[in-house]
Amino acid sequence: MARVSKIIGGILLLLVVAVGLAVTIVPRFLDRIYYRGHASDHYDGERFFNPDNDGDTASVPGGGGRAGFLWRQLTGRDGRPAWPVRVPVAASRPAARVEGERMVVTWIGHASVLIQTQGLNILTDPVYAERAGPLGFGPTRVAAPGVAFDDLPRIDLVLVSHNHYDHLDLATLQRLWQRDHPHIVTSLGNDSVIAATGAKAMALDWGGNATLTDKGLENTSDAMRCDPDGACPGDRARIFITRNHHWGSRWFTDRNRALWSSFVVTLPRGGNIFFAGDTGFGDGLWPAEAATYGPIRFAMIPIGAFRFAPGQMSSGSHVGPAEAALIHQRLGAARSLAIHWGTFRLSYEGYDTPPRMLALAMRCTGGGGFEAARIGVPFEVPVYAPPQGGRPMMREAMLRCMDTPAVKALR
Repeated sequence: MARVSKIIGGILLLLVVAVGLAVTIVPRFLDRIYYRGHASDHYDGERFFNPDNDGDTASVPGGGGRAGFLWRQLTGRDGRPAWPVRVPVAASRPAARVEGERMVVTWIGHASVLIQTQGLNILTDPVYAERAGPLGFGPTRVAAPGVAFDDLPRIDLVLVSHNHYDHLDLATLQRLWQRDHPHIVTSLGNDSVIAATGAKAMALDWGGNATLTDKGLENTSDAMRCDPDGACPGDRARIFITRNHHWGSRWFTDRNRALWSSFVVTLPRGGNIFFAGDTGFGDGLWPAEAATYGPIRFAMIPIGAFRFAPGQMSSGSHVGPAEAALIHQRLGAARSLAIHWGTFRLSYEGYDTPPRMLALAMRCTGGGGFEAARIGVPFEVPVYAPPQGGRPMMREAMLRCMDTPAVKALR
């Protein structure tokens, strides 16, 4: 009996030592340093932050503790509406190239979009993983990719908005790099994450830009060769890193070690492309900042993962359809695509609540050009023409307009 007690005591001692080591070593291991640089108005020398207030991205969505939030997300035991296990997708096989001013867009799912125009194939936040999370955990895909990976045309340019798993999928980036060696543009620090695949990415700060020519990709942040409101003669595209309102992390203690961003892609003709990435509304000024680079022909704006409690219309990190409609308006976009819904379940709202709510929000603005599309079904975007109709709205007026029985009926 004494010998058994000693063995049990030894095991317990080893467990205590292991736990103690884990508490002191593991957090440091998980706190990866992705970027080092000088402090700025959104970087304190160690971590990035939102200059328009970080309080709404630091708090737990829906209130309560972080452990409770993770438990609700894992179990779904919060009264959330049921989602389909799988939804049908009409997958397509895009053309190898789209020349001239024509623009053909295919929503692959979530924030992954293929844009083909002027001989360029551009892919945003490519994610082909079945789960959006680390080590095989995370939400499961309910919609297959709208374009099978092997049916993707040769990709020239990849935009990666930040390092969350539903936007930065290392396995997909590795496959793309090995197959196409595309030019990858992202914001500061995310190049360190992407480097784990063997791929090379150009990481830039907000306000930075890169120029794509026939010779390759060049960082032109400190050498503006042309006016910022359009591409230079001979350029295929210019990519501007623009502000949005979010946060970043891939583990637990590496929060905000890498920057998040939106993008403006200026093209030689036809109007520009805007990709919002993943974002909350923040001060609501950043869409107009992006519009200063020239007219937006086509924008991609998130509308999902906004509800973590009944009736919630947005969260600090994610805009809902009401705020998304305001972003579309403040961009002055001729055409916008609703993204970040209907692929991975990340929040409380019902499967088709985001697009139904977006249609109601667009009635409030009185404008048009912003709607949902079917995954995998390509559509053409006309060359830029100034949006017609609509009335400028503040966020408070939008929320008042959305305070209706029709909106409240949407869970």
